[in-house]
Amino acid sequence: MTAHAHRSLVRRATAAAAAVTAVIVLAACGAGDDKSADHDGHGRTARPSASAPASQGQHNAADVSFAQRMIPHHRQAVEMAGLATTRAESAEVRKLAAEIKKAQDPEIKALSGWLTSWGEEVPAEGAMDHSVHDTGGMMTAEEMDKLEKSSGRPFDAAFMELMIKHHRGAVEMARTEQTDGTYQPAKDMAGAVITSQTAEITRMSELLGKS
Repeated sequence: MTAHAHRSLVRRATAAAAAVTAVIVLAACGAGDDKSADHDGHGRTARPSASAPASQGQHNAADVSFAQRMIPHHRQAVEMAGLATTRAESAEVRKLAAEIKKAQDPEIKALSGWLTSWGEEVPAEGAMDHSVHDTGGMMTAEEMDKLEKSSGRPFDAAFMELMIKHHRGAVEMARTEQTDGTYQPAKDMAGAVITSQTAEITRMSELLGKS
């Protein structure tokens, strides 16, 4: 082999080796990029997944308890308010009763909807749950019966006295929800209950003072 041919062969071998090296380096970089992309991709997927429950609204046992206790509580208040339509003498008492019913009917529906969406039991419709009268200022069956049998000014006084106790129980439950609950719509409702029912307690106390 001539010297020229030998040099030509060496150059071709060197070029081939350089090409192979370049391919290996590029492949390694590509693999590294893919790995990085995969890692970033998984990271991007994991973060939204982890935050999804928060965006949907997490709830806890305190939220469930609030809803399950407040539904029968509100139902009893609505039942009491319904009695005022035909039994109350004071126009102020009838107006107050109508406002209570207007506010609490939608809240019962919202509370029931939350429990259903959480797969929790909704207190049975029509079950006034007098058995839990010791919870949240609820009236006993005897107190309810006595209210039903009264009318005029005696009804007005009894209605407001019992509703003040009832409202205080609701405010206490609402404060517990604000402290222990995690479901924001329920905490918001609890805040509204505290504001509105505290104002109604003041209003009824003033009316009782005038009577």
